[in-house]
Amino acid sequence: MMHFETRFFQKSNFTTEQVCRLLENARRDLNIAKIDPLPEVKFSYSYNALIKAGISLIAKTGKVKVRSIQGHHVKIIEKMSQILDSEEIAEIGNAMRTKRNLDFYGGGIVISEKESREYFIFVEDVFKKVERSMR
Repeated sequence: MMHFETRFFQKSNFTTEQVCRLLENARRDLNIAKIDPLPEVKFSYSYNALIKAGISLIAKTGKVKVRSIQGHHVKIIEKMSQILDSEEIAEIGNAMRTKRNLDFYGGGIVISEKESREYFIFVEDVFKKVERSMR
């Protein structure tokens, strides 16, 4: 059984409907990323979809709720990577998190169209894995 640190997660008995709503929220962000042509918007919504998909996967798999505290995105990415058995999720997810933080706290970044498209494709693939694992 996977360990969920109580500092970052708290027990919760999500209903199937609640987990579905969490995943739908992630899907909405992924759809925005898919249709918006601006690289910054595509990147931002792709990252949001990744984190939200992770939250729904954790809710379904671990029956725990993510606490909104410093470092929780790192833990979401880490647990999603473990649950889906993919080190690539940890590597690319954390690269996205770092870029997002530089944009928030470092005065902004430039995301190219190519880079935003590659991140979107990665998140879209992770989202499909999340969906399959939650069936």
